[in-house]
Amino acid sequence: MEHKHPVEAMAGGQGQPPVLQPGYTFATITDKISAIVLTRQTPLGWFVGVGIAGMLSAVLLYAVSFLMYQGVGIWGINHPIGWGLAIVNFVWWIGIGHAGTLISAILLLLRQSWRNSINRFAEAMTIFAVMQAGLFPLLHLGRPWLFYWLFPYPNTMTVWPQFRSPLVWDVFAVSTYFTISLVFWYIGLVPDMATLRDRAQNRAARMIYAVLALGWRGSARHWHRYETAYLLLAGLATPLVLSVHTVVSFDFTIAIVPGWHSTIFPPYFVAGAIYSGFAMVLILAIPIRHIYNLEDMITDRHLDNCAKIMLATGLIVAYGYIMETFMAWYGGNLYDKHLIWNRMHGPYRALYWALIAINVGFVNVLWTKKVRFTPKLLWFVSLVVLVAMWLERFVIVVVSLSQDFLPSSWGIYIPTRWDWATFIGTIGFFALCFLLFIRVMPMISIAEMKSLLPSSEAKAPLESES
Repeated sequence: MEHKHPVEAMAGGQGQPPVLQPGYTFATITDKISAIVLTRQTPLGWFVGVGIAGMLSAVLLYAVSFLMYQGVGIWGINHPIGWGLAIVNFVWWIGIGHAGTLISAILLLLRQSWRNSINRFAEAMTIFAVMQAGLFPLLHLGRPWLFYWLFPYPNTMTVWPQFRSPLVWDVFAVSTYFTISLVFWYIGLVPDMATLRDRAQNRAARMIYAVLALGWRGSARHWHRYETAYLLLAGLATPLVLSVHTVVSFDFTIAIVPGWHSTIFPPYFVAGAIYSGFAMVLILAIPIRHIYNLEDMITDRHLDNCAKIMLATGLIVAYGYIMETFMAWYGGNLYDKHLIWNRMHGPYRALYWALIAINVGFVNVLWTKKVRFTPKLLWFVSLVVLVAMWLERFVIVVVSLSQDFLPSSWGIYIPTRWDWATFIGTIGFFALCFLLFIRVMPMISIAEMKSLLPSSEAKAPLESES
C-alpha cells in the first residue's frame, strides 16, 4: 500500500507560485520517481559515466597508495610553501558541500517549497563532497595512519591535541558537519525507502530497502516523529552552514602571513562556499533533468532561483576582493601592499587576473534573464565559476606563502603529476558516488514532492493508489 504524506490537505498553496507542473497526482509522482530506480532502463550515458569515474577513482587509489609508500615529497610542496594543492582542494571541496545543507536546512526553515525538487541530490552532493575534502588533510599529515592523534582520546602517553590550533578545530567542525548532514540526508530518505520496499520486484532489493526503511509504515505516529526529527536536524544543520567554513577560514586568519591575517575571511569564505556550492548544484541538476526527463519537476524556476543565489553570493565575493585590495592600501602595511602587488604582477598573475575576470566581471551575465533560463548557458557559467573558485583558493594559499616577510625565503610552487592525479581522482570518486546514488536511491524526494500538490489534485487518486 502506498504511504501518504499527512500534509496532503494543506499542500502546495500559501500564495507561492507553483514549483511543479500541473497534471501530477500522488500516484504519478510516485511512479515517475520510483521508476528511475526500480523499473526504468538505465541510460547508456550512466554506464559511460560510471566507467570514466571508475577509472579516475583507480587513479586516486594508485596516487594515494604511492603517497603512502613514498611520502608527501612526491607532491610539489616545499619551503616556504608547505601548503599546496592538498589544502587548496580541501577548501574547494568543503565549499562545494555547503549548498546541499543550505538548500535542505535553511530553506526548509524558511518554508521555501521550491527546494523540494533539488534537496535530495544536493544533500547527497554534500556528503560526497565532504568525503573528498576530508581526504586531503589526512594525506597532508604525512603519516595519515596516525590521524587519530587529532582526537582527544584517553591514552597513556598523554599526547593531547593542541586545541589552540585551527587544524584541530577543522577536525571537529568537519566531522560534525559530515555527521549531521549524513543523518539529515538519511532521515529524509526513510519514507521513500518504504515506498521502494513496497514496489520492488527483486527480493534482494526489497530486503535491502526494508532494512533502510527502519520499519516505516506511514502511520500518523511515524509522520509526527519523522517531521519532528527532520525539523530538529534542520535547526542543528543551519548554524553549521555558517560555522564550518568560518572555522576553515580560521586556518588562515589566525596566522600572521600577509594576505591571511584578515577579519574579512569568515564571511568572505562562507559566501564563496555557497557560491561554488550552488554552481555544483547546477552542474548536476541540468544534466539530470535532461537525461531523466525531469524538466517538469526540476523546472526553470529552480534553475533561476539557484542562479540568483549564485549571483548574490558572487557579488559578495567580488566585494571581498575589492575590500581586500582597499584595506591593503588604506592600512599602510608594507607587506600587505607587496602581497597585492605580487598577486597582480608576480609569477602567478595570470591565475589572479583570471579569477578576477570571472568572479568580478563574468558572473554578471547572471543578471540576464535569458542566461538564467537557458540551461546550456547556465551550465557553462556554473562550470566557469567552479574553475574560478578553485583558482581563488590557489591564489589565497600558494601566492600568500610564496613571498612573505623574508626575500631570502621566497619560492615557487609547481604542482607535480601526483598533485593533479590526487585532485582529478577525487573528482572521479565524487562522480562515481553520485552516479551510484542516483541509480539505487530516489534522487528527488517522493514524500516532499507530494506536499507541492494542491489538495484537489492530491486527493483524487487516493482510492486507485491503495
